[in-house]
Amino acid sequence: MEIRVLQSPSWINPEKNARKSSSSLQFFLKNGEQRLYQIPASCRLFVKKRFHVPVTLKVLCSSENRAASVLQSEISPALFDESKIIKEKSEEIEPCLDGRCVYLVGMMGSGKTTVGKVLSEALGYSFVDCDTLIEEAAGGSTVADIFKLYGESFFRDYETDVLQKLSLMHRLVVSTGGGAVVRPVNCRRRMKKGVSIWLDVPLEALARRITAVGTDSRPLLHHGSGDPYTKTMKRLSTLFEERGEAYATADVRVSLENMAVKLGFEDVGDISPTVIAIEVLQQINNFLKK
Repeated sequence: MEIRVLQSPSWINPEKNARKSSSSLQFFLKNGEQRLYQIPASCRLFVKKRFHVPVTLKVLCSSENRAASVLQSEISPALFDESKIIKEKSEEIEPCLDGRCVYLVGMMGSGKTTVGKVLSEALGYSFVDCDTLIEEAAGGSTVADIFKLYGESFFRDYETDVLQKLSLMHRLVVSTGGGAVVRPVNCRRRMKKGVSIWLDVPLEALARRITAVGTDSRPLLHHGSGDPYTKTMKRLSTLFEERGEAYATADVRVSLENMAVKLGFEDVGDISPTVIAIEVLQQINNFLKK
């Protein structure tokens, strides 16, 4: 199974970002172009054999731990050129990361995948979605189907295995599942080898967002009674009570509520993924300088 990644923007030089190695892995670009993107290789990732589908990744292995901290939003409300700012920020921060992976954590619907793709393009990293890896390893079964057929504990076992292998790798932006933090080993050992970012979105905004698109793909929201918004809000509140402290162990907290206040927005949904990614980069920079 190959991991698809987004093409780096024109201002990122793949040759400059790649590290020398005796072998390399070729990734197909998401836009379908024939040219291949090469990154150094020295590791392989296999998910357990129960699904009988090997998942293979080969990337340079290197990481280091950092102490945890929680940072507040520093984005300026002034108007700016998003593309120019994210280009400058990524060029400043990418060398400081030294190839360490970036892990995005947070509640379901918080924008981890959307923001993660923007970050990966800006940094010249590969993007990986943990849920997608597990689904592909299951032969195309959805997360909802896996929960239904095997249960949540079974899914979490696979999730932990995937994160363990990814923790050995280099130059990835990883979108984790909303419940990845429920197992302490994922927070304390797996993701601590990179830099973890908590996308903290108000529950009300999450409930509106999830209700608008439906809950079919959210197995943990298939319980309860009432109208869709009320049921979703109640379940999200319960989940956050269970996970909030674990989210807070991330190296960096990016509060969309704080960002909205500084930008003069009434709705956090008005903040673009690029602006959120810029804030993430700024907070990573602050964290690495501590």
